[in-house]
Amino acid sequence: MRFFGGTLTLILLLLPVSSQLPSQDIMSLLAFKKGITHDPTGYISDSWNEESIDFNGCPSSWNGIVCNGDLVAGIVLDNLGISGTVDLSVFGNLTTLLKLSMANNNLSGTLPGNLGDFKSLKYLDISYNVFSGEIPKDIGKLQSIQNLSLAGNGFSGPLPDSIGDVDSVRSLDMSHNHLSGSLPSSLKGLRSLVSLNLSFNAFEKGIPTGLDLISSLESIDFSWNRLDGDVDWEFLMQTSVVNVDFSGNSLTSSNVNEMKFLSQVSDSVKYLNLSHNQLTGSLIDGGELSTFGNLRVLDLSYNQLSGPLPGFDYVYDLEILRLGNNKFTGFLPNGLLKGDTLVLNELDLSANNLSEKHSIGADIFGTDKVALHMAGHIGLITSTTLRILNLSSNAITGELPLLTGSCTTLDFSKNQISGNLSVTAKWSNDLEFIDLSQNQLKGPIPEVTSQFLRLNYLNLSHNTLLDTLPEVLVQYPKLTILDLSSNQFSGPMLPDLLASSSFHELHLQNNLLTGDIKFSPSSPNKPSLQVLNLANNHFNGFFPDDFAFLTGLQLLDISANNFSGNLPPTITKLISLNSLDISQNHFSGPLPTTLPSTLIFFNASYNDLSGIVPQNLRKFPDSSFHPGNSKLLFPGGSPSSGGSSSGSSTHKPIRSYIKAVIIVACVAFVLLILIFIFVQYKRTSSRSHTERVVDKNAHRMTTPDSSRGKGSEAGGALVVSAGDLITTPRKESSSEIIGSEEKMSAGVGFSPSKNSRISWSPDSGETYPPENLARLDVRSPDRLAGDLHFLDETITLTPEELSRAPAEVLGRSSHGTSYRATLDNGLFLTVKWLREGVAKPKKDFTKEAKKFANIRHPNVVGLRGYYWGPTQHEKLILSDYISPGSLASFLYDRPGRRGPPLTWAQRLKIAVDVARGLNYLHFDRAMPHGNLKTTNILLDGLDLNARVSDYCLHRLMTPAGTTDQIHDSGVLGYCAPELAGAKKPTPSFKSDTYGFGVVLLELLTGKCAGDVVSGEEGGIDLTDWVRLRVAEGRGSDCFDAAMAADISNSTSVKGMKEMLGIALRCIRPVSERPGIKSVYEDLSSI
Repeated sequence: MRFFGGTLTLILLLLPVSSQLPSQDIMSLLAFKKGITHDPTGYISDSWNEESIDFNGCPSSWNGIVCNGDLVAGIVLDNLGISGTVDLSVFGNLTTLLKLSMANNNLSGTLPGNLGDFKSLKYLDISYNVFSGEIPKDIGKLQSIQNLSLAGNGFSGPLPDSIGDVDSVRSLDMSHNHLSGSLPSSLKGLRSLVSLNLSFNAFEKGIPTGLDLISSLESIDFSWNRLDGDVDWEFLMQTSVVNVDFSGNSLTSSNVNEMKFLSQVSDSVKYLNLSHNQLTGSLIDGGELSTFGNLRVLDLSYNQLSGPLPGFDYVYDLEILRLGNNKFTGFLPNGLLKGDTLVLNELDLSANNLSEKHSIGADIFGTDKVALHMAGHIGLITSTTLRILNLSSNAITGELPLLTGSCTTLDFSKNQISGNLSVTAKWSNDLEFIDLSQNQLKGPIPEVTSQFLRLNYLNLSHNTLLDTLPEVLVQYPKLTILDLSSNQFSGPMLPDLLASSSFHELHLQNNLLTGDIKFSPSSPNKPSLQVLNLANNHFNGFFPDDFAFLTGLQLLDISANNFSGNLPPTITKLISLNSLDISQNHFSGPLPTTLPSTLIFFNASYNDLSGIVPQNLRKFPDSSFHPGNSKLLFPGGSPSSGGSSSGSSTHKPIRSYIKAVIIVACVAFVLLILIFIFVQYKRTSSRSHTERVVDKNAHRMTTPDSSRGKGSEAGGALVVSAGDLITTPRKESSSEIIGSEEKMSAGVGFSPSKNSRISWSPDSGETYPPENLARLDVRSPDRLAGDLHFLDETITLTPEELSRAPAEVLGRSSHGTSYRATLDNGLFLTVKWLREGVAKPKKDFTKEAKKFANIRHPNVVGLRGYYWGPTQHEKLILSDYISPGSLASFLYDRPGRRGPPLTWAQRLKIAVDVARGLNYLHFDRAMPHGNLKTTNILLDGLDLNARVSDYCLHRLMTPAGTTDQIHDSGVLGYCAPELAGAKKPTPSFKSDTYGFGVVLLELLTGKCAGDVVSGEEGGIDLTDWVRLRVAEGRGSDCFDAAMAADISNSTSVKGMKEMLGIALRCIRPVSERPGIKSVYEDLSSI
């Protein structure tokens, strides 16, 4: 009895305690909360607490919790910025959970293995976090799921076959991850699926069959993977899908007539995107015009389609047509630009070869034969529906067309349009974007034009427009970007241009503008200018005090003018400035001590400044101050700071007889030049002119190099490095400091010099160590008389025309010299003149060269052709010319560096670009690069899109030539150890990975791989220096100080550390070294 009474007492005491235990649902929520490390708004931390709940019920007062009676039915935590490593498996205990959504946060972790416990879950969205790991096989046990989104995370590995068991799912989104392997064939079992998005992953092989059996499917997106094989036309013809996106893969055409299936595409398909693939063939098959079904959007851009365009006369539903960046030829169909029969809203035919060579006959109405008469010039655009028209980068001739209708975007850039701008007075007032750059337009800008009330972008650069700047330019109320650069405008600056409150960017460089600059804001709104480029004009007077009004200015370039006097104190009011170029003027006096701390690029060379370089400017390289400015010194008078030929007082004076020898040599040198020029003039004047060259894929030089001396504006001036210029303090043309033979080749024709003294150029594609100079044996005849072969049909050129082309030295290497050749039509090619004895015999050389014909990738420089001459030393390789220069010219802190130091974002983009290009060479072309280094990574355009060049040259060279190339790569620090010790080294995929790892280290450190790095351990190479720092736990000390602004950002530093880890894996021993595919994937995930 006593025992019973004691037991009863104990039970009564424990009852209050047990009644206060949280429910299973609450315990699960509190377990999840433990993983949250950062909650910026307090949404969870301030709400999910034990004091605010009924322990026996659902915590309905907690933020983001949805209750169904006493149980949790939903958890919604989207867009809160919360961080942490969370355990999602705890939610398996929530037996009635229907919705789990925590998208757009910074949560990490993995998908739990107990997904089978989520029996009631219908909606799961953890998109755009940092979850990782593989997709578990248990995903097939989500029997109730209807909406599943794992997009925007770091999931990797294959998509398991069990995904086909989730037959209740209606929306499946796993885009923007790192999933790989084949697409599972079980996808066709998702019979309830409405939307499927697997884009931006690394899926391989072909598109699985049977997807047309999913009758409910409305949208499918497999874009930007690595899918190959043929387009599944059977799916496109039988499906009920509305939106199909297979872009950004490697899909091909099994035969040239395959595109005829476009006319048989299912009527349900309204949106079809096959862009950025490798499709070939013609849109016209047997004279029949494809009707394109009921398509409203058709995107076939960035493929290899060719032949003439069909007439598109009866394509009534098509609203958007994108065919840019293919190989279409012939004429522009008039029906696309005229009349009201079409509802076309956007038309992109850019970067083809549309011209006016001939008329074509096409069977466009079934069996009725009708001739299409389409002109290479466009006389009239009358479409009332067309809003966006892009015909850039073709061969369109004639004058500008009359434009009616409601077009808002008009791009005719990079054509051969001539005449004047008078017709623009009748253009539509709806235009918002006009680009007529890089044509052959002449005359003035008419004072009377359309009102252009909506125009915000106007680009007329790189034409031969002249006269003064018209007042009408300031009458466009919404114009924000105006580019009139590289024309022949003269006269004074329009004050109202600078005072306008609407302009953000004003580009007037490379004109003939004169006078001083004065203005003042005429409206209560301050000027909004952010970019002002007045370089290479004839402005004079003092530094404009009125620039002080431009407080939002971020880039100011007034280089290569005639400004003089002291720099005024008002320059310090440009508080937003990050790039300032005042070089090549006549400024004197000291530099202001309080220039904005925001500056990341500064150039004051070639002036007459004096005094001490201010403290806040000493972060810039010596090339920012010298040559020129002989009286401008660094504290302590560092030997490299003066840039003066006079030297210090400790230097011994030059003896008189040495001076006399120099004077005599100079006189003889000048006489030899004059004699040679006279002989060459007689020779070239007797040559007949041949037809002009048309090459629409060769890149034009769009960004002038304002860092050169003024004399470099003359045609044919040899490109030399700032390191060569620094030998003299005077403002000289680059042609004034090079050898006589190089002057001859630059000024007269394509005649490379054998004895050039130029060893490195900032934008060269080549470098070579000084000890190898004796091996360089590059000679040329006066005329090229051999065979010139092209790898595609986009360029026609004769050896005679190539031999006449002015050539500029870009750089040298052990296997030859690279030149920029300027063709008769002003377009550029890069020509590599191979050293004697390095090329294979003609038969083998030709066989290997033809393998380069179809290499087309945005991160790989295209090879255009080759020349085989009658003598051993006449072997040339022709490729696209890429500007503004090589990675080396932008990266290293040395004289002649182009532009401001690269930011972390730019360096990461370059790394991903290069990895993507190498991945294409390795997997799509099965070719190792063989010669990867920063000088063979060219940066294209203002976006600095990285493209690898000089790839696979070992396939064209003899074993001895390949060995020399590899050994020279070793001297420069890029050669893999297994090649350095081999008797007959051969480039491999893994040796490319090693070279790429070295490039990554250069991007992170800003140091050159070929330099000896000084440290506590003495002089060591870059790879060992980095390894030691990492081993000491000081990896962050390796990062380039020029990225100081990025290093202060924790997210950027995290990315730098991830890249450093990838780089170190790349330079491991060959057996441990990753393939470029995994390297590319890892870099893409940063």
